Amino acid sequence: MNTTLTTGAARERLHTLVVIDVRTPGEYAGGHLPGAHNIPLDDLPRALPDLRAAADRGDLLVVCASGARSQKAGATLASQGIPAASLEGGTAAWASAGGELHHPATTAAPTWAMDRQVRLTAGSVVLLGLLLGVLIHPAFQLLAAGIAAGLVYSALSNSCAMASLLGKLPYNRPARGNLDTTLAALRHG
Repeated sequence: MNTTLTTGAARERLHTLVVIDVRTPGEYAGGHLPGAHNIPLDDLPRALPDLRAAADRGDLLVVCASGARSQKAGATLASQGIPAASLEGGTAAWASAGGELHHPATTAAPTWAMDRQVRLTAGSVVLLGLLLGVLIHPAFQLLAAGIAAGLVYSALSNSCAMASLLGKLPYNRPARGNLDTTLAALRHG
C-alpha cells in the first residue's frame, strides 16, 4: 500500500527516514530535503535491490517536486513488495512549510526545474505554431491546439508526457558515476 506523509509528519520523522528524491538531477541540485538520495524515476528499476535493502533498515520516503512522480515511484516500489511513503505536495510543499532545502556543491550550471522546462517548451511550441499559422499556413495552428490538449490531459491525469520526454535529455540525466555513487551510499546506510 502506498502511503502519504504530510510535511509536518515527515519533518518529525526525517531523522529516521531514508529519503529518495525521484526528480531529475537538475531539479535535485536546485534544492532537496536534507539527506535525500537522488534516484530519478526512470532509474528506479535499476535501484530496486538497493532500495529493498534500505527499506529493510528503515522507512522509505519518496519525494518529487509536487507529489505526482513520488506517488508513481511508490506504486512501483509497492508492486515489488517495498514499502514506501510519498511526501504530500513534494518539495514545493516542504519549502512552503519552511522546510530546509539542501543544495549540493557543484560547479555545473544549474538545470531548470522540470515544470519550468515544460512551460518553456510548451510556450515555445504554441508561439511557433501560431506564428507559422499566420505567416505560412493556418494548419500550423494545430501545433498550438495539440499542446493545449496535452496540457489539459496532463492536468486531468496528473501526468506529463512532455516532462517524461524532457527528463530523457542529457542534462536531465544523472552521470552514470553519480547514480552508482548514490546507490553505494544507499547500500552503506
